[in-house]
Amino acid sequence: MLAVLDRPVCRQFEFVAVAPSAGPLIEVLDARGIRRVPLQLRDGDDKRLPRDVVCENLRCAIADVSPQIVHANSLSMGRLTGAVADRISVPTIAHLRDILKLSRAAVDDLNRNRLSIAVSEATRDFHIAQHLNAEQTRVLYNGVDCTEFCPRPATGELKRELGLPDDAFLVATIGQIGLRKGQDVLAEAAVRAARNSPSVHFLLVGVRNSSKQESIDFESDLIARFESAGLSDRLYRLGYRDDVAQIMNEADLLVHPAHQEPLGRVLLEAAASGLPIIATDVGGTSEIVEDGNSARLIPPNDPALLSSAITELRSDEVLRERLAASARNRAEAVFDIDTAARALCGVWGEIGE
Repeated sequence: MLAVLDRPVCRQFEFVAVAPSAGPLIEVLDARGIRRVPLQLRDGDDKRLPRDVVCENLRCAIADVSPQIVHANSLSMGRLTGAVADRISVPTIAHLRDILKLSRAAVDDLNRNRLSIAVSEATRDFHIAQHLNAEQTRVLYNGVDCTEFCPRPATGELKRELGLPDDAFLVATIGQIGLRKGQDVLAEAAVRAARNSPSVHFLLVGVRNSSKQESIDFESDLIARFESAGLSDRLYRLGYRDDVAQIMNEADLLVHPAHQEPLGRVLLEAAASGLPIIATDVGGTSEIVEDGNSARLIPPNDPALLSSAITELRSDEVLRERLAASARNRAEAVFDIDTAARALCGVWGEIGE
């Protein structure tokens, strides 16, 4: 959403953010000069407030802004705007960026919004199957800045940073570390692929955000899998990086082994960057790239097939170049950030009339 707000077409609107008064979002909003109205979601002990209190806080915040449209930028916030829709005098929109099993109460909340926007056909279909109102739900793809993320010759800077030789083949996986992203499947595939490809090295970009024990154990087991296979010196944990666009130009292959993905941002960025992609065929991924044409798509949770795909692309530079070029063309034609901004502004203009 912030990327969309930066586009020239959005300057016809004035934006006000109703958001909690703490967190990294605040600095980003202030840097853009976007007015903020605080929304209290938790009490002094950092416990979530009762739903009826949160809804009243939201209603009051909206009344303070007096907007023409309220756009909830997540499924969870869309539930809240739906819950207060009959107590405010402006239309509300819920942006659905997740594929999650919902209760009937959650669906009822979402259906009270004037419109729901799904980030992919897969996301729309999933929620309609859960009784989301089909007539009030449309698809608008997320966009990617095809200028920031674009093909550039590798500089070798990342290999120098990691102390790797020029002929090292860098396989990157980028995203939050957690079960849904399937990095454990990549770990098993890496063990298999490494046997035949001594020059392959693996980049783990991202951090674990969850503090749940199962998430902590998942990350520990992931690293232990590389260690037990004697591959510690071929796994590079880069953590959070703010130079992902540059990393994509330095890497040789992106592997995205997710178990579910509404419309993976990292896939849009890799496609725009001209970075060859191997991904699991889940959620909206096949709406971004096509197997055999612009990526290699495989079923989820299949480390043997993933290993074979890595080995195949490692050994076939011509195939990598063909897939990457096709993905870049697709990104420019369908997923450019200005296209996304125009589409969203069109919805705001329509709903706000």
